[in-house]
Amino acid sequence: MSAKSANIERISRVVLLILVDTICCFAAYAFATWFLHSAIEGGYAFPFRALGASGMRDYFTLTQVIIFTGIYIFVFALFRLYSSIWQVSGLSEGIMIIAGIGVGTLVNLIVNWMPEWALSLKPDSSVFRVMRGVGFQNTAKPGLFLAGMSLCALMFVTRYGYRIVRKAISDFGTKTATGSKKATLIVGAGYFGAYVLSQIKSGQSAQECNAVAFVDDNRAKVGMRIDGVKVMGTSEDIPSIVQKKRIEEIIIAIPSISAQRKAELVTVCRDTKCHVRLVTPLSELNDIPTMNDIRETNITDILFRPEVDLDVRSIEGYLEHKTVLVTGGGGSIGSEICRQVAMFYPSKLIIFDIYENNAYELLCELKRRHPWINVIVRIGSVRDKARLDAVMDEFHPDIVLHTAAHKHVPLMEESPAEAVKNNVFGTRNVLRSAEAHGVKRFVQLSTDKAVNPTNVMGATKRITELLVQQFAKRSIMRCMTVRFGNVLGSHGSVIPLFERQIKEGGPVLVTDKDITRYFMTIPEAAQLVLQAGALGETGAIYVLDMGQPVKIYELAEKVIRFHGYEPNVDMPIEIVGLRPGEKMYEELLTPDELNAMEKTAHGRIFKAHPEPIDDEEFNEKLDELQRLAELGSSGVVECIGEIVPNFNHKNKDEKEIA
Repeated sequence: MSAKSANIERISRVVLLILVDTICCFAAYAFATWFLHSAIEGGYAFPFRALGASGMRDYFTLTQVIIFTGIYIFVFALFRLYSSIWQVSGLSEGIMIIAGIGVGTLVNLIVNWMPEWALSLKPDSSVFRVMRGVGFQNTAKPGLFLAGMSLCALMFVTRYGYRIVRKAISDFGTKTATGSKKATLIVGAGYFGAYVLSQIKSGQSAQECNAVAFVDDNRAKVGMRIDGVKVMGTSEDIPSIVQKKRIEEIIIAIPSISAQRKAELVTVCRDTKCHVRLVTPLSELNDIPTMNDIRETNITDILFRPEVDLDVRSIEGYLEHKTVLVTGGGGSIGSEICRQVAMFYPSKLIIFDIYENNAYELLCELKRRHPWINVIVRIGSVRDKARLDAVMDEFHPDIVLHTAAHKHVPLMEESPAEAVKNNVFGTRNVLRSAEAHGVKRFVQLSTDKAVNPTNVMGATKRITELLVQQFAKRSIMRCMTVRFGNVLGSHGSVIPLFERQIKEGGPVLVTDKDITRYFMTIPEAAQLVLQAGALGETGAIYVLDMGQPVKIYELAEKVIRFHGYEPNVDMPIEIVGLRPGEKMYEELLTPDELNAMEKTAHGRIFKAHPEPIDDEEFNEKLDELQRLAELGSSGVVECIGEIVPNFNHKNKDEKEIA
C-alpha cells in the first residue's frame, strides 16, 4: 500500500468515527431530553414522537445539539480517541472513553450554568437559552449526566460491538473448521496458560491447535473458564479428560515448574499417547517466555535429577562485564555453556567453532534472548594456532572456557592421530595463545574416561589434564580442569543412539544388563562447570558430583517407553556383551586422587590433587607424540601409553553399542 493510499484510509477511518460519535451524541441528547421531559410532564411513550411535541421544542433545537456534540467531539480528539486501532483495543482505550465523556460532560455543565453577567445577555434571550445547553430548566444537571451516561453506553457499543460481532463470526468459523485442528489440552491455567490460549485463538500458534480444556492443580480454578475454555480438573484428571475430549495434543504451560514436577507431568502426559510440548522453564530463560519457548519434550524431561544450587554471586564475580571466549561454542555442551554465560551479563561472548551452522543458530538464539549482550562468532579450529592468536588479538578475552574436542570414542579408535591433533595439541594451542594474550582464567572440560583410560579419547583427555597442570605451575593465568561423566542428550551420547535404534525399528543394543554409567543433563553440566570456574584454584581438577550411577538397561527401558513402546514387547532390547577392555562402571577419580580428595565450598564439586609429573620428560614425549601424529603413524597409540602409564588400551569392535 502506498503512502497516499494509507493516508486516505486513515482519514476515512477518522471521518467515519466522528460521524458515528455525532450520531451517538444526537441519540444520547434526544434520549435524555425525552426521558426527563416525560418524567416531569408525562404522557410520551415514544422518544422521537415526543421530540416533536410543542412543549419540548424550547429545549431541543439544532443549535443546542451542535454545541453539545461539538464539545464532546473536541474532547474526544484531545483524548486521542480517533487515533486508536479499535479492532485490537483494550482496557486503556475503554478508560479513555470514560475519561473523555467525563471531561465533556463537565464542560457542558460549565457552558450550561454560565452566569448571566458573564454572557451580558437578558435571561429571556434565545441565545442565552441556546448557551444553556440542553436547557432542562431546573433539571439541567441530571439531564446532562443522563446524556453523558447514555453517550458512554452508546460509544462502548459502537467501539467494542464490532469486535464482539467479528469475534463471534470468527469463533463460528473456527468451530466449523476444527475438524482439521488438533484438540488441545493446556496444563496450567495461569498467566502463561491464558497467553497460550490467546495465541492459539488468534492463529499465532505455529501448530494447528484448538484449545478445548485446561487443567490446573489449584482446585479453586476448577470449573472456572478462561475466554470460554473450561478448567476441567487437575493433573490427576489428565487421562480421563484426554479420553472424554478426544485430546490429541497437550501443552504444559507452566514456566515456573520445578525439575521434579516437570518429570512427573511429562510422564503422565506422554502416557496418554498424545503429542506433548512444554514451555522452557524459567530457570533456563532470562526473559518472559513466549510461544517461541514452547518446545518438544525430550527424554531428559522425564529423568529427574535434583536441581543445581548455584552460588550466583561468585559466578557473577568472574563473568560479569568480562570478555568470555568459548571454544567449541557451537557444540552440545559448549552451546549450553554459552547460554549460561549470557545470563551473567558478560561484556562480550565470543563463540569459537569450526562448524558454522551450529554457531550461527546459537548466535541467532542468543541475540533474540539477550539482545543487550554483544555475542560474536568466529569460525576456526583449535588446531590453527595462528587463527587462535588472531581472535585473541582481536578481543583480548578475560576468560577462556575450552570445550572443543573430539569425543566420540569409536571414531577416535579408528583415527587416533586426529584425536591427538585436536584434543592434545589443540588444547596446547589454546593454552599458549591464552597465556600470551593475558587471559586471566582458563577452564578446560575433561571426562571420567580420562581416569584409568581404556580408549584413545579418554587417554587424550588425560594428557590435556596434564597439560593444564603444567601450565598452572608456570603461568600467572589460573588454569583448572573440570571432570564429569556422560551428558544426557549430547552428541554421541547413549540416548541419541538409543533413539536412532528405536526409529530404525530396533533392537536397542545394550552391552550388559548390569553395566552402569554416570549421567547429568546438559544444563546441569554447564552450570557446574561455571561454578567450578568460580572456585578458581589454579592447577586443580574439579570433579562434579554426578549423583548415583544409572543402569544402562533401565535407561534403555525409559527411552523406549518415552517413545510409546513397551520394552521387549513391541521394542526388543538385545544384550550383546561387553566389548574388549570395556568397563562395567566408570570412575571419576583414580585411587590416589580419591584418597586426597577435598570438598569445596560448593557441595556438588570436589577437588582432586593432581599427581606430580616430570615436566622435561613430559615435554619430550609430547614432541614425539606430535611428530607421530603429523605422520599418521601407527605408533601414536603406543606413545600415548608412554605418557599415560595407566592407559590399558584394547581395540574395540565396530558395532555401536552403549
